[in-house]
Amino acid sequence: MASEMAEAIRQLISEKGIPEELIVKTLEDSLLAAYKKKFGTSENAVVRFKENYEGIEIYAKKTIVSDDDFEDEVLEIPLEEARKLAEEAEIGDILEIPIDPSEFDFQSVMLAKQTARQSLRDISRDTLYAEFKSKVGEIVIGYFQRERNGTIFVDLGKVEGVFPHKYQSPRETYHVGDRIKALIVEVEKTKTGFQVVLSRTHAEFVRKLLELEIPEIYDKTIEIFKIVREPGYRTKVAVYTKRTDIDPVGACVGPKGMRSQLISQELEGEKIDFIRYDVNPKEFIQNALAPAQIKEVYILDDARHMALAVVDEHELSIAIGKSGQNVKLANRLCDWNIDVMTEEQYLQDSRNVELKKVADSLFSTEEEQGEELLVKDLPGMKPEWIAALEAANIRSVEQFLELDENEISQRTSLSSEDVAVIRSIIEENVEIVQEEVEEEEPESYTCPECGAPITPDMDHCPSCGVALSFEVDEGRDE
Repeated sequence: MASEMAEAIRQLISEKGIPEELIVKTLEDSLLAAYKKKFGTSENAVVRFKENYEGIEIYAKKTIVSDDDFEDEVLEIPLEEARKLAEEAEIGDILEIPIDPSEFDFQSVMLAKQTARQSLRDISRDTLYAEFKSKVGEIVIGYFQRERNGTIFVDLGKVEGVFPHKYQSPRETYHVGDRIKALIVEVEKTKTGFQVVLSRTHAEFVRKLLELEIPEIYDKTIEIFKIVREPGYRTKVAVYTKRTDIDPVGACVGPKGMRSQLISQELEGEKIDFIRYDVNPKEFIQNALAPAQIKEVYILDDARHMALAVVDEHELSIAIGKSGQNVKLANRLCDWNIDVMTEEQYLQDSRNVELKKVADSLFSTEEEQGEELLVKDLPGMKPEWIAALEAANIRSVEQFLELDENEISQRTSLSSEDVAVIRSIIEENVEIVQEEVEEEEPESYTCPECGAPITPDMDHCPSCGVALSFEVDEGRDE
């Protein structure tokens, strides 16, 4: 049995990837369980492994007692018998006496084997569970193994993945043996082990594909603001960069659209739109409705995130999209409720009188009404920063800029370093326009004699020659 266990150690380490110390501990426990079954206790048992696991030895530690005091053959050994094993043995010494595992009875051997097998199965399962749990959010490649009630079971090598029908794109069909690339979205324990759940419909799947195909996204030169999908039909990806020398949309599309085509091919022809993110909601909404060309976007209700996009007649169907997909995805991407109309439709829609009033006022005073930019809409803002600022009633960029660094730190829990970073984000993303201060026109004066125009630096009127004098009144020359 010892040689069989030693061979099992080598196999488990090389094939299963189970840590060596866990295997050794498991086999020790199984031998100790067999020893206890045979002798009633395992407190005096010692298990040792030979070099390179060529064998396993078990010893019984026994205290040397006088022949007259000998009572417990499991824990004690008489002096006379001890000296046959060690000539220098003395009463009170402890001897380690080798035990031949073949002396164990059948039940003890079976208990040891059962304990070892069960423990090693548990260790192997837990090791694999930890390995795949750490891979949640990563892409794996497997092969179609079988299908049941729409659910596909995928061979992932060490384990079998579960690919539910709800996570399969409607564009895709599979056959036994097909290669499947998918995202691990969940690893959950079950009564019989654990289950690895796969998906090709999650937005995160597209994010991982973009990281694989576009180096600028992988190294964070270009960052993804948000991804929304209608799996099998269309995906919209909002991107931005802090570098002025890079066009984030152009870099993602690639030369002659090669990069976006590669992603679309992996998604079995699903269309993919790269959208330039903008902190200005009007600009972002206009970009999000691509590929349609938008004439103008009007914010109808900032608090309720309601907007109106006006398009030419021939662009209306493109802006709305098949079954409304394009405008629906734009709504989700921008988190705004966007209504799309032609100018003629807007004028003829008598059912929306209140909307007309609001929009008409916007059409006539577009330049006069400035849009309030919220700090939370800036890219790169951390949730804890936003929460701290809003708790101090600092919600807009304008409110932030009106305060100096010390005032913001005192009113919030933010450090001066955090405040400086936020200010740099604002400077990078928002064009700050300084209001021009109108200079006061100089006071005008006339000659008291003839009424001709004069200035305070004149001694005599240039028209009638009368002598002039100016007195100071409340800090002003007259």
